[in-house]
Amino acid sequence: MPRTLAARLGGRAIGAMLTVLSASVVIYGALRLVPGDPVLALSAGRRLTPDQIEALRHEHGLDRGFVEGYLGWFGDVLRLDLGTSMNYQTGVTSLLTGRLGVSGLLILYSAVLAIAFGATVALVSAVKGGVANRLAGAAAAIAMATPPFVAAILLLGVFAVGLDWFPATGAGSGFTDRLWHLTLPATAMAIAAFGVLARVGHAAFTDELGREHVEVARSRGVSGAAVIRRHVVRNALAPMLTIMAVLVASLFVGTAVVETAFGLDGVGALLVSSVSRRDFPVVQGIALFAVALFVVLNTLVDLVMPLIDPRVKAGA
Repeated sequence: MPRTLAARLGGRAIGAMLTVLSASVVIYGALRLVPGDPVLALSAGRRLTPDQIEALRHEHGLDRGFVEGYLGWFGDVLRLDLGTSMNYQTGVTSLLTGRLGVSGLLILYSAVLAIAFGATVALVSAVKGGVANRLAGAAAAIAMATPPFVAAILLLGVFAVGLDWFPATGAGSGFTDRLWHLTLPATAMAIAAFGVLARVGHAAFTDELGREHVEVARSRGVSGAAVIRRHVVRNALAPMLTIMAVLVASLFVGTAVVETAFGLDGVGALLVSSVSRRDFPVVQGIALFAVALFVVLNTLVDLVMPLIDPRVKAGA
């Protein structure tokens, strides 16, 4: 007997919360194992007396034990308070929200590029086969093997410095100008994701094209375009949606390298600077936000897939 919608939603919500809770313990514990004292990094080379060091450690909660410190930190997280930055002396939540605009648009832009080109190449190569299939396979393999920092260097050297078609740094002002400034960074992030989507999509489309119901539809005189639209694309969306959710979450992590390379003031650049300065509250907040984003996207995909493909049982 199928479970009710409320039961499915409740089960997914509990699973998501347990995942975030487990990740929060790992994040908090991992940062405590990092060698070095963040208070010394905070002092910026100044000579501090033992009393001053102890006062700073107490101010930032570094003198508490693991359990006490974790419970205090996660209790604040539940109130949407990610703590106070040791370097900026301001709330981590406000630091993140102030930079999410740039990073969010960058991630969305790169996701659209990766999905649009990846799905198109996958479908064309699966339908056409032959040379198109071999070219698409080679392009996907090269794209998957290209790290974002390599793509960023190449794009900067060719299109920003060499041809001067795009700006090399900055996020621009206004929606159109911002899209223009983010084109190269978004492309650098989208290349590897494009390769994965092209490979997964090709396998999904090829599998659907060989299904019996597709052959039956063709034998009944249904046009090729209608067969692809009604029977191939829709049924292939389920496996592609899963990988899309993973890729979008991974794009958030990829902003660290790309934003630094292109001089963007986003969450990724904030993470890089915070790691170098041992600003634990900021690193913890960004890491937990990335985990939450990944969990939310995957939960949404699990709930949506049965609506797209009835063969997938919700809650299975």
